Amino acid sequence: MKYDVADLSLAEKGKKRILWADADMPVLASIRERFAKSKPLKGKKVSACLHVTAETANLAIALKVAGADLVLCASNPLSTQDDVAASLVKDFKISVQAICGENRATYYKHLNAAIDHKPVITFDDGADLVHLLHTSRKKEGDRIIASMEETTTGVIRLRAMANEGKLKFPVIAVNDAATKHLFDNRYGTGQSTVDGIIRATDFLMAGKKIVVAGYGWCGRGFAMRARGMGSIVIVTEIDAVKGLEAAMDGFQVMPMAEAAKIGDLFLTLTGNKNVIREEHFKVMKHRAVVANSGHFNVELDIPGLKKLSKKVKKNVRHCVDEYILKNNRSIYLLAEGRLINLAAAEGHPASVMDMSFSTQALQAEYVIKNQDKFSVAVHDVPLEVEHIVSTLKLRSMNIKIDKLTPEQAEYLASSGEGT
Repeated sequence: MKYDVADLSLAEKGKKRILWADADMPVLASIRERFAKSKPLKGKKVSACLHVTAETANLAIALKVAGADLVLCASNPLSTQDDVAASLVKDFKISVQAICGENRATYYKHLNAAIDHKPVITFDDGADLVHLLHTSRKKEGDRIIASMEETTTGVIRLRAMANEGKLKFPVIAVNDAATKHLFDNRYGTGQSTVDGIIRATDFLMAGKKIVVAGYGWCGRGFAMRARGMGSIVIVTEIDAVKGLEAAMDGFQVMPMAEAAKIGDLFLTLTGNKNVIREEHFKVMKHRAVVANSGHFNVELDIPGLKKLSKKVKKNVRHCVDEYILKNNRSIYLLAEGRLINLAAAEGHPASVMDMSFSTQALQAEYVIKNQDKFSVAVHDVPLEVEHIVSTLKLRSMNIKIDKLTPEQAEYLASSGEGT
């Protein structure tokens, strides 16, 4: 088994984290138990490019139990939990290619190792693996049955590829599943982003003006949490409907050019590029804090910030770099502009990832059973998968819901009754 991790001696600590997360992931545990008997992925080579965390570890274990021959690599250079990576190799015999803080060359070496595995199914978080399978490793893409995409940024990239006629194999937009974005993006990102910011800065949220760039599910989740902690929340948007929704939800809405002058903390969650630019950094107040919880650090114009600066002090705190501008004001950049919730904290709580990764696991099984039904396109997760995950999650929470009576079912299926 090939692997490249930071330190195998960290495995004992990593195993404790994996088992702790497993206890809060009952839906995935029940799926894993069924997979152990049915082996839906038996003999299938699988490569996963995901954040290597304790929660992801439990997905990886479920895939192996299902019979998959798995390689796992990181989808972000700063998101790997090295102790978890070590435990997956040592205790669970899963091939891992991931080191926290790896440079760009190592990151792509690991991605290429995942492709060298010759997978027929891939899991992606940000579409870097799929991108390689469409560029420098095109020939390897011919064997792919389907790929599952975990995050908003990746789905944006993949839909663009499909619209341009460049997509070579079916992709499932797991991020767009209700059992993913309604919970993982809103509650997971909301809570874990607050956690990462506070761990990095010891920032008091109450009374501060916090600027949230993007009011998608991640943005609204963070905005809700920030307001709950006493922050004055300002939302910036490019979409009129989302801007209106933010206003109706009680948030201040304004362009970034205005918000930049008054914000104490800025957070991007858009999936787009250069959301906070040089002209915004120029007018920020002294000691403004800037962070990103979108997948790629390109949401922040970091080269533009460097251009404005006369000096950069690295690691004034863990995950905090101080950019001293030519006008002597300081701006604090968190986690090099990478995912603050994973770089400075532990990512989403296991309980919410239980649904996301259960959807991933069941989707892999569904793809194998129905591979002839998938055209080369970006597909939604089938409703039957969504129903299984949501039903199991409610059951694990000891929550019951009503069922339609025969009369109600008939009424909804007919057009005969009116006023």
